Amino acid sequence: MADFDTIYEEDDEDSAQGDVLNYQIPDPLVIRGAGNVTIFGLSNRFDTEFPSGLSAKVAPEEFKATIIRLNGVLKKALPVNIKWLFCGCICCCCTLGCSLWPVICLSKRTRHAIEKVLDWENNHLYHKLGLHWRLSKRRCDSSSMMEYVLLIEFLPKIPIFRPD
Repeated sequence: MADFDTIYEEDDEDSAQGDVLNYQIPDPLVIRGAGNVTIFGLSNRFDTEFPSGLSAKVAPEEFKATIIRLNGVLKKALPVNIKWLFCGCICCCCTLGCSLWPVICLSKRTRHAIEKVLDWENNHLYHKLGLHWRLSKRRCDSSSMMEYVLLIEFLPKIPIFRPD
């Protein structure tokens, strides 16, 4: 009866097993825009070259198909954005900068379209593989300007063999 309230220390086997279950999550992969035109930080295309950090995680064909879908969205939006930017720059002095609002709204719509494609891809493929794609704003390496890049984050694995 005296041992009923006694608290015992954990065995070394249990603590060693807990250390094995702690996973190191690698840093996210960054895919920068590879196009020659950038409007409000969004490049006109992303490179389809398969990064080595994704080997054994996803097939190169699946990666390329995702990038091609994203480049398709950018290809549709870029001509309209360039026309509105050109018209906005011409009329900027007369309208005190208000003529650039359509370009800003179109750029925001393009970002939302890219995020919708990434959400669909994540839900149908990449979350099952332990990956999460997202569009993120980062500072350029060479200047103080901001650009949009694709981040591929690794999701932590759920330890299913660990007791509750």
